[in-house]
Amino acid sequence: MLPLSRRIAALLLGSILMFGSGAGWAVEDRVVVMTSYPDELVQRYEQAFERANPGTDLQVVWKPSRDAAVELAKPDQGGVDVYWTPSLSSFPRLRDAGAFRSLAVDRAVLPGVVDGQFVSDRRGFFEAFEVAGYGLIVNPAALARDRLPQPATWRDLAATRWTGQLALPIAGQVGFSGALYDILLQAEGWEAGWALLGEAAADATLVGSGGQVSESVVNGEADVAVTVDFFARSAIANGHPVALVYPPRTAFLPAQVAITRAAPHPDAARAFVDFVLSAPGQALLFHPDIRRYPVRPDVYAQAPAGTVNPFQRVGAEPYAYDMETGLNRHGLIAALFDTLIAGRQDRLKTLWGAIHAAEAALPNNAEPTNKPDPERAALVSRARTLAGFVPVAGADADRLAPIFQDRRSNRNPEEQAAVRKDWSARIDAAHAEALDLARRALPTP
Repeated sequence: MLPLSRRIAALLLGSILMFGSGAGWAVEDRVVVMTSYPDELVQRYEQAFERANPGTDLQVVWKPSRDAAVELAKPDQGGVDVYWTPSLSSFPRLRDAGAFRSLAVDRAVLPGVVDGQFVSDRRGFFEAFEVAGYGLIVNPAALARDRLPQPATWRDLAATRWTGQLALPIAGQVGFSGALYDILLQAEGWEAGWALLGEAAADATLVGSGGQVSESVVNGEADVAVTVDFFARSAIANGHPVALVYPPRTAFLPAQVAITRAAPHPDAARAFVDFVLSAPGQALLFHPDIRRYPVRPDVYAQAPAGTVNPFQRVGAEPYAYDMETGLNRHGLIAALFDTLIAGRQDRLKTLWGAIHAAEAALPNNAEPTNKPDPERAALVSRARTLAGFVPVAGADADRLAPIFQDRRSNRNPEEQAAVRKDWSARIDAAHAEALDLARRALPTP
């Protein structure tokens, strides 16, 4: 059930739409904002906006992105003035459907680019409001206890034998996982990234709930997890002994705001957008109950101690993440993760265990008494390559992505099933050969 404030707002909106503006209402005495943000954020912005704009009432309609898209597709767009929500894929789709009117922003204070990547619409129909980063939540004390190194890069996820102490979200079940894995895949390269994920997953615990991914580190079930940062930042703020690590090549992705094409209160809508993008509106994101990253560089002078500034990130590597390309691939990534990793984790454990054993048994060339064994080394190298096999080449990802783009609607069940069957056959063949090679590479007793 919706929170009480949301239900009241929804009822108010319904009565306004059914019965008109009512006696005493001026043309711009209200603004109707649709969002899926949590109460603690919305209420603070509601109070601050109404203080800054006396006489204008902010009415909030809470809807998840899927329901919001239905409402905004109506001729009157449900009477909504502003769409303001953390839903990456919604804004480009709605823009392309003609749902928004253009915005004018000052790029001197709102660059629309964070950490080298575009976060606002280059066509000017929606604007970034805040960003969240993707990285690792770690428990340093638990890592020290278990004699495990603290990871700093995506590659480190596959470089350590975690024995279940790494938590990975299941793509397709955890909302932020599509973006997170696409960031990794763009950073490492498509084929190399999938090989990395397969090797890491063989030694990890797979988690099907977004909050539980970070919670597994907080409650001691795991030492490391990959996550979107606000879960980790909340845990740190609440005193848990965890830390947040941003790999050098990661991305900060936005929540956005737009004015609807049919906005019945366009001036009030503009006032709301101006407020949330203003310095006071952006500084509200630093509040302990919110803890998000602003998109205005100038407000970071007001940031609490220890706040990462994504515009001046220490140790960052040049990496222009392509967000719109990534959005089109989330369904494909979920399908590949399910077929390649989640559905084969036990077999991955056996396969990568054999490869690691064969690698450990190779002669140590640092020892003067050891002689290289190029034949066994070649077997292990070939086994590793086959174990990292992904049935979709990077060059083909964009072509296949539309088949899986809207996985909830299941528009192409037969085509999807045929593609997955082909993937499974090719994966099984590659993995069977890799396991055989790894076992052959072990020294003869």
